[in-house]
Amino acid sequence: MTVREKIALFPHSPGVYRYYNSEGIVIYVGKAKDLHKRVAQYFVPPERLNAKTRILVSKIADAQYSVVDTEADALLLENNLIKQYKPKYNILLKDSKTYPWICVTGDEFPKVYLTRRIVKGNRYFGPYSSVMHARNLLEFFSENYQIRSCNHKITSDAIMRGKFRPCLDFHIGRCAGCCVGKISMKDYNAEIEEIVSLLKGGANEIIQHYKHLMTEAAENLDFEQAQTYKLKVESLQKHYSKSVITSASDTNVDVFSLVIDVNEAFGNFMRVRGGSIIQSLNLGFRMNIEEEPPSVLSEFVAEIESKFGKISGEVIVPFLPDVEMDGVNFRIPAKGDKLAILELSTKNAKEFQFNSIRQKEHTDPDQYRAMVVEELRKALGMKESPVHIECFDNSNIQGTNPVASCVVFRNGVPSKKDYRKFKIKTVIGANDYASMKEVVNRRYSRMLREYPDDLPQLIVIDGGKGQLDFAYQALAELGITDRLTVVGLAKRLEEVIRVGDPYPLFIDRNSSALKVLQQIRDEAHRFGITFHRSLRSKSQVESALTRIKGVGEQTEKRLLIHYGSVPRIAAASVEDLTEFLGKRELAERIHEQLNTNDWQKED
Repeated sequence: MTVREKIALFPHSPGVYRYYNSEGIVIYVGKAKDLHKRVAQYFVPPERLNAKTRILVSKIADAQYSVVDTEADALLLENNLIKQYKPKYNILLKDSKTYPWICVTGDEFPKVYLTRRIVKGNRYFGPYSSVMHARNLLEFFSENYQIRSCNHKITSDAIMRGKFRPCLDFHIGRCAGCCVGKISMKDYNAEIEEIVSLLKGGANEIIQHYKHLMTEAAENLDFEQAQTYKLKVESLQKHYSKSVITSASDTNVDVFSLVIDVNEAFGNFMRVRGGSIIQSLNLGFRMNIEEEPPSVLSEFVAEIESKFGKISGEVIVPFLPDVEMDGVNFRIPAKGDKLAILELSTKNAKEFQFNSIRQKEHTDPDQYRAMVVEELRKALGMKESPVHIECFDNSNIQGTNPVASCVVFRNGVPSKKDYRKFKIKTVIGANDYASMKEVVNRRYSRMLREYPDDLPQLIVIDGGKGQLDFAYQALAELGITDRLTVVGLAKRLEEVIRVGDPYPLFIDRNSSALKVLQQIRDEAHRFGITFHRSLRSKSQVESALTRIKGVGEQTEKRLLIHYGSVPRIAAASVEDLTEFLGKRELAERIHEQLNTNDWQKED
């Protein structure tokens, strides 16, 4: 039985399907509300599939399925099977590191500590994406609650037998001395339960409780005890105002945000209890075939549920996932505190994306540059990746020494051997538009003669609509506008201008695509202005000497070779110049005119 014949028998039920290659290895796992309809979508004419999906379908040698009761069950089963088989074409979790948890042991006198291992019988809170945040919490508990930090197995029987001796923490007041019976098990565990409540997001309730006790103690004239409660309230308020973000309402929600790049997705999860953010975690996913955002979000939700257990009954999302879960209400907020929390979560996801890209830039520069080139292609709507980019810039001051530069980037990095500089030949005065047309024409008419197969995919013009239109005219006259893309990059607003489009394209300022455009634009400006300055400097020297009557090109060259520079010629005595030139009258004229300093003022 062929694969097509087999999938024709798939039921119209929710479930999970698995694709196998010719070697019997699972290459893809997917979920479906309707198995028959979903699987049939892969086996359509190839032109209806994207490139990556066509590759997947070409590798399928067998297909199997498992039926479940609900979409939610299908989602969780898919998540478990992906972790088990690690299929080549599935969304895979990029972040394999183990996050720390705060553990409260199940002893008679529990201990609170940081760990990355999960052991049955203990209570765990987290995980925490920031180790520093978890340690700050532990430090706060140590300063405000007299709980033990030792590793002893403390039991009531061992205390009765006097097995332990108090440690330094007891003597400095950081431990209540449970090991020597200085605090009862009931009172000690009351402090532990307060810590557990804080870890669950119950700071507001505990603060209100201590305020009530403070008031009662004051009314009973027990001012010393009231002061103790007051200090506790102030400590709690100070810490939680700095460590968590609190809304005015007692909100209990889970928040998911997602930023999707070319082949990667970056997600942030926040758990809000009592209006306070008690957990925040970033996760990255790698996508080997093109996935719709709702499907990626569903995978993210399943991953969080597998890590943290059952998610909240109310979940805030930027868009709806492609599954429905019993008892879970997915909401897209339009305003208020919940929208503010979602925006904060999205900000964290974008920051996570930015840091991941920066890290990749250093650890895998080739992959990073390929990603940037692909991002630029998508941003400009190009069919072909711009692996070869050229950028043009004009440079002149009030029309003097007009020049232009062309810099070349290949695979996202400068190719300096391909840089070219131009003196403007046909344009008189400061005419940037005509100068741009001349340079573009000269550049690509020569390339068509010598390297017709090495045309760039993208041309960037440093300037606005005028420079872009004249550059496009030159390309149109050469008949190559259909072989490449040309855009202008305006400095003022960093807007991308396209031919024939009245509206500029604004690329995200944090985008790597915009950064590479800015880099090549700035490099063209640097290269051009350096060339222009060298010509200006040369023209200054020429005007300083050749303006003197009796000094021609050959005399000028002899003087510069002998003395090295114009200032050294000016510093020479008339006798030295006479001895070198053999003409005292000319020597006196050179010495007089160079020492007036007028030559230094000429442009």
